[in-house]
Amino acid sequence: MSDSILIIDFGSQVTQLIARRLREAGVYTEILPCTTDVEKISAAAPNGIILSGGPNSVALADTPRAPQIVFDLGVPVLGICYGQQTMCAQLGGRVEPGTSREFGRAALDIASFVPLDDVDTFGGSIVTEWHQPKATPNQRLKLTMFVVGRELRSDAITVRAYIQNRLGTEWVDAGRDEALGRKLEDLVLTRARELRAAATAETVN
Repeated sequence: MSDSILIIDFGSQVTQLIARRLREAGVYTEILPCTTDVEKISAAAPNGIILSGGPNSVALADTPRAPQIVFDLGVPVLGICYGQQTMCAQLGGRVEPGTSREFGRAALDIASFVPLDDVDTFGGSIVTEWHQPKATPNQRLKLTMFVVGRELRSDAITVRAYIQNRLGTEWVDAGRDEALGRKLEDLVLTRARELRAAATAETVN
């Protein structure tokens, strides 16, 4: 019998995508909800199991768990997102809630090396916290990114890089770094165009 993977679905938005990628790799893949009875899971006789993600948290009461048979079959098990949470909890680990949660669409900090401070998804602005590069311990920067168009023209994004210098124990404003702002605009637009082209090509195929 050829290799087969069983996906136990906890309500993830990407379960079908995971299954498609596996099938494209020539692996027989079956999807079953997390409420599936033990006999059906056992009868599938998979070579491996994936526990999908989902909108729940094991820190909340009455959230779904993986059927125990998943761990009793003796096959490799991969937990993704919520699937990893419940696997950890069910196998004796400890899962602690975070300070925030996200599910579905989320604002992306394209300058990912800088932690986010504020995102205005309606106004199209992204503001980062002050970031202090290791290479310049006496200088730090903050970025404000304005998305002013969705056509990805050269003027679609404006990035402002604010600089502060350390003076003793205080930080003093040193104005904006225009060159850095323009450089980041070019980087963001280039990456956005690449992602859009890849998404278009996938849709066509």
